Amino acid sequence: MKIFDHFFKDVGIDLGPANSLIYLKSRGIVVNEPSFAAINTKTNQILAVGDEAKKMSNRTPGHISVIRPLVSGVISDFEMTQEMLRQFLKRVSQGPISSFRRGILAIPDNLTEVERKSVEDAVMGAGVFEPYIIDEPLAAALGARLPVDE
Repeated sequence: MKIFDHFFKDVGIDLGPANSLIYLKSRGIVVNEPSFAAINTKTNQILAVGDEAKKMSNRTPGHISVIRPLVSGVISDFEMTQEMLRQFLKRVSQGPISSFRRGILAIPDNLTEVERKSVEDAVMGAGVFEPYIIDEPLAAALGARLPVDE
């Protein structure tokens, strides 16, 4: 184990319309939460993400909106997706210095180049230095330990 591995982590991300998953190389799945964000529409501030935001659904005053920033694996609200991911990554960071060096992102295989670039930009904006995008079927095959190099 290299000394920098303590500070720079590799992460696997699956941003789904229902749930978002984050996998850390050394710890396994560390986030498995609904893809929800609660926002104060008056101040444009995010109040909660994930489970906490989902609990707020239908129980908030009129100026608080609970949204799903992803629809069918496509980012429908870039800023909310980026902030939701930033907060998920912040939860799993260990210490103020740690950051995410590489990130593998599983995305639907039917996305356009513009949609793929949007996902990549959101992940970079959330704190992942080197995002690598792979199609979900390939990610599933890798997860099942199927021989994908043949």
